[in-house]
Amino acid sequence: MQRYFVSHPAIENRFSITGDDLHHIARVMRMKEGDSIICVDPDGISAVCEIAEITDEQAIANVVKWIDGTSELPVRVAIASGLPKGDKFEWIIQKGTELGAWEFIPLNATRSVVKWDNKKAFRKIERWKKIAKEASEQSHRHKIPEVLSPVSLTELINLSKNYDKKLVAFEEDAKQRESSVLSKTLNKLERGQSILFVFGPEGGLTEEEILLLKENGFESCGLGPRILRTETAPLYALSAVSYHFELLG
Repeated sequence: MQRYFVSHPAIENRFSITGDDLHHIARVMRMKEGDSIICVDPDGISAVCEIAEITDEQAIANVVKWIDGTSELPVRVAIASGLPKGDKFEWIIQKGTELGAWEFIPLNATRSVVKWDNKKAFRKIERWKKIAKEASEQSHRHKIPEVLSPVSLTELINLSKNYDKKLVAFEEDAKQRESSVLSKTLNKLERGQSILFVFGPEGGLTEEEILLLKENGFESCGLGPRILRTETAPLYALSAVSYHFELLG
């Protein structure tokens, strides 16, 4: 059943769907009155709905049944990733959303080959947000992850004050098979809390960047004995969080 994130709560058990989602319902899916969809309101509450009306301005969907429960991770996971080449950050957003990430923070790291173009910034960020939205719909999320504008390391450190735990993946720790920090941190993390992971671009973070992060409350950790690509490492971390909190119980 197709899922849509609506911009306003239901009024008298009716949702109004406009914009791109209206186009998707009417033109892409070619839905009719009586078809069923799932609507998710801004608070992450979802409902099975029946389309009552489709016009050029909006689609009206009546609530048939509110859905209990959530598919969200029990902890909030933010992924800060050094801007990689090509479409790798789009891949991180898409797959990271499927795995439950709460927020994505692109980082202008020293070794980032990609240089951020402010003239194209709005269009790029809008594309990232669209990818997160579509991945949230596909994976039956109850929240669309936030996608921030690229930040400097100093700005990231300021943002990090909002998180309960802070880890930075460091290649040298992986070479030394240092995996205990990740495990110990997840054991200390409680449901409802938050964790920020920082990953470098191709070539990794510099020693100076690692040192600055450590001076500001981050712990460095390895992600197993193998060296992971910049687009693989965030998915490893999210999978570890999911296994720890959702499968181990």
